[in-house]
Amino acid sequence: MQWTYCYIILVFLSLFLTSFQTNNIGHNNPTDTKGVSAMQDSTAIVYLTTDISSTGIDKVIEPLLANLTGKVAVKVHFGEEGNQHYIKPALYKDLILRLGGTFIETNVLYGGKRHHTDTHLQLAKDHGFGFAPIDIIDSEGAQTIPYKGKHFEEVYTGSHLSKYNSLLVISHFKGHGNAGFGGAIKNVGMGMADIRGKLEQHAGSNPKTKPSSCIKCGKCVALCPVDAITLNPLVIDQTKCIACGKCIGACPTHSMQVPWGKTGENGFLERLADYAKAISKQLPTVYINVIAQVSADCDCYGSARKPFIKDIGILASTDMLAIDLASADLVDKAYGKADAFLFESQVSGRYIFEYGEQIDLGNPKYKLIEIK
Repeated sequence: MQWTYCYIILVFLSLFLTSFQTNNIGHNNPTDTKGVSAMQDSTAIVYLTTDISSTGIDKVIEPLLANLTGKVAVKVHFGEEGNQHYIKPALYKDLILRLGGTFIETNVLYGGKRHHTDTHLQLAKDHGFGFAPIDIIDSEGAQTIPYKGKHFEEVYTGSHLSKYNSLLVISHFKGHGNAGFGGAIKNVGMGMADIRGKLEQHAGSNPKTKPSSCIKCGKCVALCPVDAITLNPLVIDQTKCIACGKCIGACPTHSMQVPWGKTGENGFLERLADYAKAISKQLPTVYINVIAQVSADCDCYGSARKPFIKDIGILASTDMLAIDLASADLVDKAYGKADAFLFESQVSGRYIFEYGEQIDLGNPKYKLIEIK
């Protein structure tokens, strides 16, 4: 009987120990999915090459190519007419052709060739992007993406985005008059928003009018989808206006205007980050930042100021926040001062990293791996 009781006790003890090990395996076993995710999230990997050439860009993106599958959209900036510093497409031509990629862009908020799809396409071809298909993804309207955040319940991007399976974002890292600098975050947040989305990031309100310069041509009235505009005098019915921004680009005398700066500096950066997060979550994405020809001005300037540092290199990552932070840190190091863009473009964009961490835009802890 004593042996029987001992046997029963040993069986229960064995079962207890087995249960304890099973319930705790996730805390120590490196193959546990939750544990692996936590370890991977601790530091973002950013690859760097100082070889600014087609060979260099191939090498720096090679570890990340598995993320680009199916129909690949390639978000770039075609450069404003007259801009001399935008990244020339010859740098990544071979890569795009191998991927079978399609260049994507959206029309801009302000007037000019990049506001209208037909002239935007022609400018892209004039700037050398005609070797691959080009898709102005908001040319046939917008799609909404639900987003629960500080500023928005939904965001607006081009309706064509749903045609693609993965996304390659190639950004010129340089200055910007409102954001301090422009890189991956701005290229997605602002660059992939439709005109209405661009307006609510920049201004957060409806267009304003300047009746004294109105010539009563009626172009704005014809384009307004909600009949919110009347002439004699020029007035926008604020109860009807949906802030689509179509009237701004249509007006030949700039009587319809963007109320720039109404969101405030940090408010603009927050809205930019919100849009970047919402849009970037739609597709598996790889980011490339080219740190060359670093001017204080954006590529949307017809004539940008001269570069203020020497060319640094090309970065690649799957983390939007990490690649922009690494780029900013490298620029600061080359400049010899913290927050170089504050001195050069009179705006500090570094708050976006703080806010970006709060909204889980990406990881501010990164490891830079140089590929020789």
